[in-house]
Amino acid sequence: MSPLMLLLCFLLQLFYSCSSSSSAAAITTPSAPFNSLLPSDAVSLLSFKSKADLDNKLHYTLNERFDYCQWRGVKCVQGRVVRLVLQGFSLRGIFPANSLTHLDQLRILNLRNNSLSGPIPDLSGLLNLKTLFLDHNFFSGTFPLSVLSIHRLVILDLSRNNLTGSLPARLTVLDRLNYLRLDSNWFNGSIPPLNQTQLQIFNVSNNNLTGPVPVTPTLKKFNVRSFLRNPNLCGEVVDKPCRSAPFFDSPSSAASPPTPLYQNAQSQGILITPPPQHKHKKVGVVLGFVVGTLILIAAVLCLFAFVKRRREETEIESKETKCTIETITNSAANATVSEPDDSSQEIKLEKEVKVLQAPKQQMKSGNLIFCSGETELYSLEQLMRASAELLGRGTIGTTYKALMASQLIVSVKRLDAGKTSITSAEAFEQHMESVGMLRHPNLVAVRAYFQAKQERLVIYDYQPNGSLFNLIHGSRSTRARPLHWTSCLKIAEDVAQGLAYIHQASKLTHGNLKSSNVLLGSDFEACLTDYSIIALADISSEDDPDSARYKAPEVRKSARRATPGSDVYAYGILLLELLTGKPPSQHPHLSPPDVPDWVRAMREDDNEEDRWLAMLVDLASICSLTSPEQRPTMRQILKMIQDIKDSAMVENNKRDAHNGYS
Repeated sequence: MSPLMLLLCFLLQLFYSCSSSSSAAAITTPSAPFNSLLPSDAVSLLSFKSKADLDNKLHYTLNERFDYCQWRGVKCVQGRVVRLVLQGFSLRGIFPANSLTHLDQLRILNLRNNSLSGPIPDLSGLLNLKTLFLDHNFFSGTFPLSVLSIHRLVILDLSRNNLTGSLPARLTVLDRLNYLRLDSNWFNGSIPPLNQTQLQIFNVSNNNLTGPVPVTPTLKKFNVRSFLRNPNLCGEVVDKPCRSAPFFDSPSSAASPPTPLYQNAQSQGILITPPPQHKHKKVGVVLGFVVGTLILIAAVLCLFAFVKRRREETEIESKETKCTIETITNSAANATVSEPDDSSQEIKLEKEVKVLQAPKQQMKSGNLIFCSGETELYSLEQLMRASAELLGRGTIGTTYKALMASQLIVSVKRLDAGKTSITSAEAFEQHMESVGMLRHPNLVAVRAYFQAKQERLVIYDYQPNGSLFNLIHGSRSTRARPLHWTSCLKIAEDVAQGLAYIHQASKLTHGNLKSSNVLLGSDFEACLTDYSIIALADISSEDDPDSARYKAPEVRKSARRATPGSDVYAYGILLLELLTGKPPSQHPHLSPPDVPDWVRAMREDDNEEDRWLAMLVDLASICSLTSPEQRPTMRQILKMIQDIKDSAMVENNKRDAHNGYS
């Protein structure tokens, strides 16, 4: 072979080897020249997707230079990414190092409710980050110490992962923290002496933490629920004595008795003649007699009060035995007890206290079934023996607050046997299994259910701060005023998050959305309850006139025909209720152009935020359109709300910068 041919073969071989290597590189990441043409934020997002989205759930493509600002979950301001929300996108993979950490203008990072695994990378480059949600994943390793350098952090949620090791004592350096959740991991060691005065939400339950809980003003604010299922925690905060220390802090030494006045004076060179001893003795005798007489009288009065109180308690107990669950179920079976009228119901909601005791026959014929993945924290017998307080009567049942002997509190909804009789036992169980699988921060979780003969119970998490109805309309003694528009926006976003999740994660609908079915959680987040339960019953508008205005025109005859579109309609009515402070029964029938003027007339706000208020009113109007085809989906609604929120945030930041605030 000639030298010329040999040279030609060598060049061809070199060409093919270079081509194959560059092709392989193109599969994983963009080429170096292409990277240099892209904005750094786009490169960071693509780098994250390459390792965290192995199933290609994020369809990120670049057609123009700034297309990345239109990608799902991405929000930009002036071409820089300030918000990345990929909650519930079914992402599978790892959180790669040196990817999102280069988004130095990022304010919000939300990766909750995915299937990301591996260690949490170094996040110290996110200097402007204020909100970090990494919960409900499979992250492993230790607590990410790099988080401690993000001094602007307000919200930190690492709950429901597989993190191990001890909690860093330097957690106290995050002095702006308002929200800290580390529950449901494998953390061990002691709890740091947190002293953040702004901390309002805190939870370290379901770990392996040990030792006394530091008695700081911050940690003393939280009840036992924030520390549950850490069996080796002790101290005053968790109401459990420590073995090696006294239960409550006590002075190290007893105080010495006061020095007599004359001795103290003599020590200072002052001459004081002591009182005569015989007068002192007479005074002591008289004083002792008086004190003894007073003690005897007080003892007699206390005994009399105790006997009287015990007699009253006995009478109350004898009355309460007539109102147990046993008599309620018996009366339901016999259908002889009438419901109280509305005027007496509100008084009974506050004063009626019962003891949950089911008939032994029912306890043997039915089982308490915990939803998929739930830990069986109590038995049916423990639930039935719980003391209970009537919370309210709804469309298809009555709800009780149940306090068990273990101090665990749950909500128990007893379904109306007559209204749910159209649903068979098998259909009820299948439906509750589907409902029980739904888990979202803006849904009140269904933990368990029970059915036997004509008795059906649904057990929820207890929400301590009442309902949205009470928040909007207040008590009868106070004139209800509309909430501030920012509060309306926050609640509207929470409700939209919950509804969007129901519609996307399952084929279910809520079907009974109204302000009394939106409860307020421990940090006043809005949580939907009674979702999909009304599908078990046949309810018409005549049966529930108070909820009729929430019903879309196409489903007013029967709630069993509820659709995602009818949930959107109810959402629009609820949003108007939020903005005006008026229940739906007092909403006038107006054409969409007239709604903004009516809302503005119902409020007493100044015109400073009128633009944002008008956006919310427009959103409510399109949600409550008569034609279901013209209504947006809940995902579209959620996007609109987040756009309003982000626009308002940018406007406020500009205003703060103009006024000299950082």
